[in-house]
Amino acid sequence: MGLLYAMLAGLSTILSGLLPFISSVRLRFGRYMIGFASGVVISAALLEMIPKGNMHDNAPFALLGFFTFYLLEKIAMVHTCAEGECVASGMTWVSLIGISADNFIDGLAIVAGYALDPLLGFMIFLAVVAHEIPQGAATTVVMKNSKYSTGKTLSTLGIGALLYPLGALSFGMLPAAYHETIIAFMAGEFMFIGAGELLPEAHQKYNIGVVLSVILGAGLTTILEWLMGSAH
Repeated sequence: MGLLYAMLAGLSTILSGLLPFISSVRLRFGRYMIGFASGVVISAALLEMIPKGNMHDNAPFALLGFFTFYLLEKIAMVHTCAEGECVASGMTWVSLIGISADNFIDGLAIVAGYALDPLLGFMIFLAVVAHEIPQGAATTVVMKNSKYSTGKTLSTLGIGALLYPLGALSFGMLPAAYHETIIAFMAGEFMFIGAGELLPEAHQKYNIGVVLSVILGAGLTTILEWLMGSAH
């Protein structure tokens, strides 16, 4: 099931990346989508990943995850953005490597989480997809604005999608003693993505609708986690 989640996460990369190619699809709701994603990602980290990442022993790895992805985001320079605000600069081979590394680690984390607790694996998957939808659309917009061909853009999306199941398949090489460590590391990553990237981007322009979107994402994630936990 963990591998299936990783494959579905890869599929979300492709589908979200195709949205900007569809002229009938307007991404004016992009800021709300980013706000919703931030609520989902932060809630998944706080409700599931931090409690199950053994922070007593692994807190340094959570800190490492936070600042690793802070640096990765600054180097890759492919930022989640709302419609009309994505800039043309920044999509380079370094960006592609950064996106690929992020997706590979996410795929690994989904399966590691599922191995520890199926609910944890599902919540990581949910947070990955929530983040990937605006990220995939932003990647396509940036590449289109940078005058990349459709073929190169689709190839980039395909590579990004493939890295999720490849990361998941690499799980077999990870010793069991490090399962909680990778979850702690990913908790740090998700806290940065949710609170350090998505949330500030959503609030570039104040809008009460964005605030409600963040609360909605957090609220629905909390309810889903509670319902699945009760049935677990």
